[in-house]
Amino acid sequence: MTKLRVGLLFGGRSGEHEVSISSARAIAKALSAEQNAIKYEILPFYIQKDGFWQAGSVAQQVLASGVAIQNPAATPNLWQFPPQTQEVDLWFPILHGPNGEDGTIQGLLSLMQVPFVGSGVLGSATGMDKIGMKVAFAGAGLPQVKYKAVTRAQVWSNPCVFPKLCDEIEATLGYPCFVKPANLGSSVGIAKVRSRPELEAALDNAASYDRRIIVEAGVVAREVECAVLGNDQPQSSVVGEITYNSDFYDYETKYTESRADLLIPANLPEAIASQIKDMALQAFAAVDAAGLARVDFFYVEATGEVLINEINTLPGFTATSMYPQLWAYSGRPFPELVDKLIQLAIDRDSTVQR
Repeated sequence: MTKLRVGLLFGGRSGEHEVSISSARAIAKALSAEQNAIKYEILPFYIQKDGFWQAGSVAQQVLASGVAIQNPAATPNLWQFPPQTQEVDLWFPILHGPNGEDGTIQGLLSLMQVPFVGSGVLGSATGMDKIGMKVAFAGAGLPQVKYKAVTRAQVWSNPCVFPKLCDEIEATLGYPCFVKPANLGSSVGIAKVRSRPELEAALDNAASYDRRIIVEAGVVAREVECAVLGNDQPQSSVVGEITYNSDFYDYETKYTESRADLLIPANLPEAIASQIKDMALQAFAAVDAAGLARVDFFYVEATGEVLINEINTLPGFTATSMYPQLWAYSGRPFPELVDKLIQLAIDRDSTVQR
């Protein structure tokens, strides 16, 4: 039996570089499980923080150790791909954040004319950009918290505009509110603010990450998540809940053992859980996602409202990640989940070629 050569693509040029390595290590372990090892051969490709692609022994070393290359050697041509790319039958990108789940790498892989796991260019780009995503959700009639889109130019370029901008945010959204770069993940650059000085500082900080910023109204709610798996006829998992003792679900809480608890399944009324699962599928379709996604919600227990927060089209696969744990509880263990994602990529590619 000829094995399918899976190009495991990880690392990347984003603040989530180390998270990507952790996800890749978990996926590599799943591909090496007995039921998958007979079908797949792993070809690791590591993208350094400077954008240079590494294959062979260097990529294997990073995958085995879990440690990023801190001081890469000078790389005269960042766009010279390793020759091993020509050996790949199917790509499994597990690149989080910009240049990984925003449609850029998906466009490159599409040009290679080799199937790949996950959403295409449109689904990835829309799911990554928080402003575009909210527009898509609004078009699908999905309820959300109040928000305001802001540009870097409004924050930095005109000292007369900035105070008026803050006045408007205070009047329409109030405190507390959340300031977020539009195109970063894993809570990077996000701040919860409760006053004008905190708002000004958070906007300035977010502008250093992205030229597009979103400010969202705070809400007293439970944070629940649902995983989606499939292409044209996707399925949703059980609903899980995140609880934590920090001020909000920031980067450190998200990726530090014991800082957050994942409750699966969430203790919710059956009707609410069913509504969340249905809304997750609507969100998946609204952004044209494929393969996989994790959809996050706010459940306002006091009013019974369910508000969609965001969709992540390339969610984490680390030891603490919700996506694989939701599917494990739903009856699809990690190795089987990875195998299914590869099959979905093959099915989608054959559909496109017809």
